[in-house]
Amino acid sequence: MYGVIFDMDGVLVDSAEAHLRSWQIMAAEQGRTMSAEVFRATFGRRSGDIIAEVFGIADPVEIRRLDDRKEAIYRDLIRQHIPAMDGAVALVRALRAAGFRLAIGSSGPQENVDLVVDGLGLGDCFDARISARQVTRGKPDPQVFLLAAEGLGLPPGRCAVVEDAPAGIEAARAAGAVAIGLVGTHPAAALDGADLLVSALGELTPERVMDLIDSRNRRRFPASG
Repeated sequence: MYGVIFDMDGVLVDSAEAHLRSWQIMAAEQGRTMSAEVFRATFGRRSGDIIAEVFGIADPVEIRRLDDRKEAIYRDLIRQHIPAMDGAVALVRALRAAGFRLAIGSSGPQENVDLVVDGLGLGDCFDARISARQVTRGKPDPQVFLLAAEGLGLPPGRCAVVEDAPAGIEAARAAGAVAIGLVGTHPAAALDGADLLVSALGELTPERVMDLIDSRNRRRFPASG
């Protein structure tokens, strides 16, 4: 049995523009700013961690309030049209048809995950949906992917993770999963820790993912004798 764990933002949904806009709206409401440069450098991490670091806020209640506000703005921006990444729906359905177990491993809140997955008509394809609600440590910590693999009933080594951010690639490798980097949100050089880099999801097939997982396991656990 094989598993694939998808990051969501920048992998299943082309959300960068809406996330940047939601950050800027929320920041302006607080008399602050969020530059495109800072946004790009932190994209893929938990919003609460970004608020603490970028805005210098330590109060967990205030962090949660701003986090909730930012994510509510984001959902309002995409609710009427979920901007799917090219090839995302076709790949998920192909993997499902081939017998893969599938999970989401996202740094975003559960409401975002459910809105995107259900809005894309993929609710029946995923066996586990892990979000910021279930984790206490954000990427690059591997917790989110370890929980996703557990939700699939598979060891991480039987799973591939599809990620678009350096922190996600680092987390996938730390979890012991195969790391597939989708170039776009970040350049290829920033994802050089991945086992495979692709420029579009259409480059992936069930057979290619199976071969990648099997090849990685053969290298890690060579046959004796």
